[in-house]
Amino acid sequence: MASTRPILRPRYRIFRLPGRGVVRFVFRRPPILFALALIGAAPPPSTAISTLSPDSETRWVSFDLTPGNQIRFTMAVNGMPATAILDTGVSASVISRDFASVHRLHVQPRGHASAIGGNVAIGWAATQSIALGGLTRRGGGMIVTTLPAAATGTARAVDILIGHDLIDAYALEIDFEAKRFRLIKSGRLPFRGLSAPLSIAANQNVYVTEALLGGRRLAPMVVDTGDGSSITLSQESFRAARITGLPTTTTIAYGLAGALITDLAIVPSLAVGKLTASDVEIRVERRGGFSHEIGAAGRIGSGFLQQYRVLLDPIAGHIVFGPSSQTGKPPVRSTSGILVATEAARLRVLHVMRGSPAEVSGWRAGDLICAIDGTPVPADYSNSPISSWSVGSPGRVVLLSGCDGRERALTLGRFY
Repeated sequence: MASTRPILRPRYRIFRLPGRGVVRFVFRRPPILFALALIGAAPPPSTAISTLSPDSETRWVSFDLTPGNQIRFTMAVNGMPATAILDTGVSASVISRDFASVHRLHVQPRGHASAIGGNVAIGWAATQSIALGGLTRRGGGMIVTTLPAAATGTARAVDILIGHDLIDAYALEIDFEAKRFRLIKSGRLPFRGLSAPLSIAANQNVYVTEALLGGRRLAPMVVDTGDGSSITLSQESFRAARITGLPTTTTIAYGLAGALITDLAIVPSLAVGKLTASDVEIRVERRGGFSHEIGAAGRIGSGFLQQYRVLLDPIAGHIVFGPSSQTGKPPVRSTSGILVATEAARLRVLHVMRGSPAEVSGWRAGDLICAIDGTPVPADYSNSPISSWSVGSPGRVVLLSGCDGRERALTLGRFY
């Protein structure tokens, strides 16, 4: 990789838009990307000492998935509970500025790092202790930056991003079905599966592997558990694969540094090492995007990983994919082309996907929806049955009532 900047990335579902209050992003349909990537943030030399307890194999850490598909759990920093994201796409673990302020950590300025959406200012703060599952670290410190709630899709921002510097001396097993992970000794193989090469990129200090698309080797591919999407490619990598006749559309992505538009498609197959997956959703960054900037071909996110039981062991040199009940399930496709956020009793259109029924019908970002097929938008819209309309069966006609009283019929259809 050419760049030596740090990497940060985030995803989110609930966040605050300027002047608009709290909004909730609705996901179980078309994909809005939330990623917490940060590259180029390297902590100063440290005398920190990390130990793994003898019973580490029994020290599972329970987690839930944020609306942005990120692994969220509770750990301890200096004996204080902290909400964290497991993020192998950050080059160094991160503490939020809010957490550092509340707990009076002294923050030293350290310049800037590269994040999805742009660059962010970073600092560094010493820590006394960090406890995570069977892992304990004494001394050392962590990078400090602002961690917006928008990056995870939640109303409250997380406190910590756990990156490779804390965990890469061990094997990391993630059991997505049971929603738990653990750190164990490198070299252990607790389940059988298909493997792919895995290492730590020397310049970027993140987990990397390689993929095969259209017969073209794509490397390095950052393995990024902090990225809620499936596969993201740089524009150069996607073009090199020469996949012809593939319908594409657009979607919106949110990172630590803000929002951006990416292209979106579903490819017939993609291989990662010995694993070949079918009908894989990929996002293609615009020219000069984050992957290009950090010298990567792209990223493999948790949207892809969560279809399997996963073991990440860079010292042993492999990532292992075990089968699960989610393996082989096709991605959810939008049939409307409308990506929305909820605001109280209404929906705000965040993005209209290119070539979609919504675009053809004249929908625009910023449009407001107050009722669907005559049913007012409920407070718990994202968990209500009516929220599935945007990925409904092609040919279905949905009546959308604008908050200005205007009613518009939208015929759903497959467009990518």
